[in-house]
Amino acid sequence: MLNIPNLLSLLRMGLVPLFVIALTRGEMGKALAIFFVAGVTDALDGFVARFWGQQTTLGTFLDPAADKLLMTAGYVVLTIEHLTPVLSIPLWVSIMVIARDVLIVIIAAAMYAAQEVKTFPPMFLSKVTTAVQVLALGLVLLANTLVEAGMVSRVAEWVVYSVAVFTVASGVGYLVRAGKMDREGQGA
Repeated sequence: MLNIPNLLSLLRMGLVPLFVIALTRGEMGKALAIFFVAGVTDALDGFVARFWGQQTTLGTFLDPAADKLLMTAGYVVLTIEHLTPVLSIPLWVSIMVIARDVLIVIIAAAMYAAQEVKTFPPMFLSKVTTAVQVLALGLVLLANTLVEAGMVSRVAEWVVYSVAVFTVASGVGYLVRAGKMDREGQGA
């Protein structure tokens, strides 16, 4: 069902190629603006879906897919040092971010295959991790946009390193949660 929230998610997906093009051309201000618009559409689609009762099964897939496409594109491209005039994201941080997402998909698929678990809702720590990941991307984009990015660059660097900590913690949290669900499923 293509309602307003789902159309906003599709719009966000459509912004991903424009975001990548802006990044690869070194147009950091344009990339930051696209990132901001994507963030606004993300907030709007969630608000509209809840407020007007337009939550759909399609939306439960489109919204996180749009988010992950944008985040993954940002983390991958911003690791390329010659594209970032001030600050790039270390490759190992981007690998951790992507590996955690792959781990979550594998765990959810395994839980579905083994126990037909149909929902695997995000943990609170995962939501915090995502917020820190978004903040890090935004700050790295801002640092690369500003002419004098001294303080922003230093803050962005610390936030990027905190992404690694939160990413590992939430990945471990999902492993623990999956183990607990597996034990509970076997005991039934």
